[in-house]
Amino acid sequence: MTQPRVLVVDDSAFARTALSRVLRASGTIDVIGTARDGGDALEQIAAFDPDVVTLDLTMPNRDGLDVLRALNGRPRPRVIIVSVSTIDSAPAAEALALGAIDIISKPTAFASDRLYEIGKELVIKVLAAASPPAISVASVPTPVPVLAHAAELVLIGTSTGGPQALTRVLAALPANLAAPIAMVLHIPVGYTEALAHRLDRISKLEVVEAVEGIELRPGRAVLARAGHHLKIRRIGDNLTAHLDALPVRAHTPSVDELFLSAARVIGAKTLGVVLTGMGDDGLEGSRAIAAAGGMLLTEAPSSCVVYGMPRVVYEAGLGARQAPLELVPKEILHYVK
Repeated sequence: MTQPRVLVVDDSAFARTALSRVLRASGTIDVIGTARDGGDALEQIAAFDPDVVTLDLTMPNRDGLDVLRALNGRPRPRVIIVSVSTIDSAPAAEALALGAIDIISKPTAFASDRLYEIGKELVIKVLAAASPPAISVASVPTPVPVLAHAAELVLIGTSTGGPQALTRVLAALPANLAAPIAMVLHIPVGYTEALAHRLDRISKLEVVEAVEGIELRPGRAVLARAGHHLKIRRIGDNLTAHLDALPVRAHTPSVDELFLSAARVIGAKTLGVVLTGMGDDGLEGSRAIAAAGGMLLTEAPSSCVVYGMPRVVYEAGLGARQAPLELVPKEILHYVK
């Protein structure tokens, strides 16, 4: 199997060396070069056509955002942001909107052996990003089912490629959507507030970062805060958000925790939507939704950046429907109506 070809872009010589070393040490990745700024990166992208670029955002001359603007959303190379969350949250949200598929938070902006701590995560995400697109057997969903009831709450779980998927889905939904939306995205701590602000600007819905006790009401989409599980509670006739650091899971926030809580509180009137992402977060929660008589929708492989999370749910025999991303908003409207 051909190893993915990766270009490492960072203005720090130490960071370029450290990141290149951990990628090469995996034995599964070919680091074809490094670049010290955006201009250097664009020259090397044109010359060597890498599969994946790891991209710092804050650089002299042309920065990471300049690189993404020049690439203009094209599918290759896939770009993973490797940046410092304490200073780059707003630019990182813009980078995701411009086409970056994932973010890894650097431990520090200074030369430090702590950069090696992100090695395992970086290798996993580079390999996932470099995987060839899945081939879809069908580009359209199965016939629209007759529903016994409308969805009272829409849940969306996603990971790699998720920011762009959420952008496209939320931008296509109407302001008067009859059910609230609760969303979990795997993203490092420090980025969700800026991302929620950006999603709010492009959507007719009100999009906010989750805070304890916020009401989940029609026309509002709530994005889980990184570092906290988002769980659903019912107080009287109102649905509210509860933030919790427990239980410890591989991802915090966890799609499973969101789905499990909604299955307990709402049951059959829950719609769980699983979009692009690697791994199996969401499978346990989807089983609970299905057992409660709820509804499931997964993104088709033809539009996924990584067909991992949707695949395990769709193939689990839970009665999930499947649709390419461009049809997901229409599908959500059908379930809500």
